[in-house]
This record gives sequence, structure tokens and C-alpha cells, in this order.
Amino acid sequence: MSYDLVVKGRCVLPNGIQDDCWIAVKGGIVAAIGQFDPPPAVGLIDVGRDFVVPGLVDGQTHATSYKGLKGFEPTTRSALAGGITTIVDMPYDNPDPLNTSDRLAAKIEAIQSCSHCDVALYATVAPGQGVAEMAALAQAGVCAFKISSIESHPVRFPRLPADETLEILKASVPLGLPVSLHNEDQEIVRASIARHREAGLTAPRHHEPSRPEVAELSATAQFLELGLATGAHTHIVHISTPKGFAMVRDYAARGARATGEICVHYLHFDNDRDIDRLGARMKVSPPLRSGYIDALWQAVEADEVSFISSDHSSWPVDNKLTASIFDAGAGIPGLETLGPSFYTDAEGRFGAEAAIIRLAEHMSRRPAAFFGLWPRKGEIRVGADADLVVWRRGDHRFAASRTHDGLNWSPYDGETFSISVATTIRRGEVVFEQGLIVSTAGSGRFIPRAAVR
Repeated sequence: MSYDLVVKGRCVLPNGIQDDCWIAVKGGIVAAIGQFDPPPAVGLIDVGRDFVVPGLVDGQTHATSYKGLKGFEPTTRSALAGGITTIVDMPYDNPDPLNTSDRLAAKIEAIQSCSHCDVALYATVAPGQGVAEMAALAQAGVCAFKISSIESHPVRFPRLPADETLEILKASVPLGLPVSLHNEDQEIVRASIARHREAGLTAPRHHEPSRPEVAELSATAQFLELGLATGAHTHIVHISTPKGFAMVRDYAARGARATGEICVHYLHFDNDRDIDRLGARMKVSPPLRSGYIDALWQAVEADEVSFISSDHSSWPVDNKLTASIFDAGAGIPGLETLGPSFYTDAEGRFGAEAAIIRLAEHMSRRPAAFFGLWPRKGEIRVGADADLVVWRRGDHRFAASRTHDGLNWSPYDGETFSISVATTIRRGEVVFEQGLIVSTAGSGRFIPRAAVR
């Protein structure tokens, strides 16, 4: 048999790293895996000692929050450049959130016309909407629901009160889908920001204390308690503090279906160390905190983190250039730095082989499994989509001016990573190589969640 493509290198397989390994692709699917001499194929990519890893699955992106549904095109170009072959996009689209079947259909159509990578989708429930639409959205393939305990926008990103959250959690149980939370207490945060404004404390370094840790923990605790009462799978999308992971662990020990995720920037940036240098460019919510990086890495090592995501936000840098930190937009671009940031920091802690295995685990297999995309996505295995990334070791200076999303800014600008993406392959097709996107808009697909068994 002759295959369409064979990729040969140091492959990160489910059972570990295999040297001199080849992966044969036929019809966009992994057809065979072997070692040493590769079989005949139309194309051969031999990367020597470079790592071949399953395509990353970024479990938290905001592709459509600024440019609307057309935002898929630039965002997914950036994803491919970062070795990400599947994104899981949040429902807070501009101008309206994904909370109805009609809006889901429109978003799928946008994926089919604009996207370069594959896309799975969150849905949400609007305040006062009720839960009747949830079953139809689940049937159509959304992979999870997302709500917030704090309002960022009255329509696109509203707050859900506790009584409606309770009903949403009850309704999610027979659907088998997780419900995820943006976890900040609105009353605490708004009162704290008001006090800071009144006192004239509006510099970038005041963002962290204006959104205190207790605001995050109190919102987390209420949500997990509601989950425990209903039997729902409750998930916290961005925990910034080790106490948050301890809380998730404690609720899970009590029988709750509770999980927590961390965004890669919480493992890299420290407010006290970096705020004077980066200012509003590192503003995210919940905020980057001070003195927690080591403890958060310990949570990763202790297996308390469900997976690691980017929380990519497609805001232009002008959104950050305000006189008051409280008027600056929250969120940073992160698709092209997700893997390199994690690997570089993990390599310093665990070594190169352990770092690449952890990258594949936390950014491929685990998010794919969480969102019901495995075994189609997330691992290099026979029968899976041939989503592959070649990672080249060696110092690489990251230049935000050369990113592929048109935003061209990042808090990581100028940092040196110890790994970079050489080639990205999506469903057997080379889509990024030699620093260039070589896919076409609309070649990405909507990936529905597999049926819950």
C-alpha cells in the first residue's frame, strides 16, 4: 500500500516518546504507525530528531468577540502557526452570544467559510432565557455551556444570577455536557473598582488588587456547591490561584463532578515582577497575581489541572491604551505562544522529554477528552485525524510583529522560547511550514462533540 503522507521523527505517542518513528496518513486519517524504515508514500516529511506531537486543542478561545464571525479567519491562521489544529471557541460572539439554534447554524456556516483550523463550540444561556434551548444545542453538537458570574457586557457577556445558574446545571445533567464558569463575584469586584477609582488608584498595577482573590474564590465556591447539589459537571475556566485548585480538589473529594483549568499566562507572568514592564498589555481577568507561579506549577504536577488553554482574545492593542486601567480591555492574544510558553517553562522544571509529554497531555489529549473530541482528536493513534505538529528545539525569539492574526502585539513580545513550530498538519494536509500559512480559508471544519454514552 502507498500512503498519502508519511511523517518521521521523535513521535509523542500515547505510551510515550518513540524515536525513529513514522506515522502514515491516508485520506486525512492516521492509517499506520511504525518504526525505522518508512513505507511508500506520495510525500515524506523526515524531521530527524525533532518532536512530532498531536495537534494542539486549545480549549478556550475568543475568535469572534471583536470582528464577529469573520474573526475566525485571522484567529485560526494564528492557531495553525501555534501548532493548534482545533480550537474550542467561547460563545460570546459580537454582537450576540451563541444561545440559540439559529445562531449556532450561523456560526457553523462561518467556520465552513472562514476557518483555517477545526473548531468545536461552546454555547451559553442568556439571562431570563430559560433552559428549553439547551437540549437542541447539545443535539446539534456543542461541546459545553459557558456562563459568567460577572457582567462584562450586558448582552454579549452577561451575568447569570444564582437561581438561573441552578436551573442550567439541573438541565445539563441529562445532556451530559459540562457547564463552565467565568468565576468572579460581581458585587465584590464592582465595589472594589469603585473604591480604587475614587482614590485615584487607576494605574496598571491596581488591576490585581481591584479584583481580589476572595472575589474569585467566592464565585468558585458557590458554583461548585450548586454543582454538588445537582450532580452537574461544573468546570472553572481560568483559575488564577492555587487555593482555587485546592477548592476544586476538595469538592471532587466530596463527590462533585468538579474540574478546573488554567490559562498558560498564569504559569508565566507575575504581577509584581512584570506589571511595570508590560502595563495594560498583561491585563486579563481574573488578574495575573503575585507570587503564585511556583504553586500553580505544583498544581499542574499534582494533576489538579484538567488542561491548559490560551484564553486567546482578539482585541487590538488600541483597546489597551487607556488612561485608566479600568477602561482597558481584558484579554491577550495567545495562540502562537500557548505551546512555546508552556514548553519553555516546563523544560526548565522537568527537562525536555517530560516537557513535551506534558505539552501533549495538557494541550492535546486532555482538552480533546474533556470536550468529547477524543479519540478523533488529541492523540496520535490509528483511526484518529492526522493532526500533527513538528516542534523544533532551539532558541527562538518571539516577535509579535510577525504573528498571523493581524493583531501584532503580545505581552510575550521579545521573549526567547526554547521551541518553535516547524510544520503544522491538519487532517493530513500541511497547513503551516517555513513560517507561512499554506491553507485556505474555509478548509477548517466544525467538530461536534461525540455522543455522550
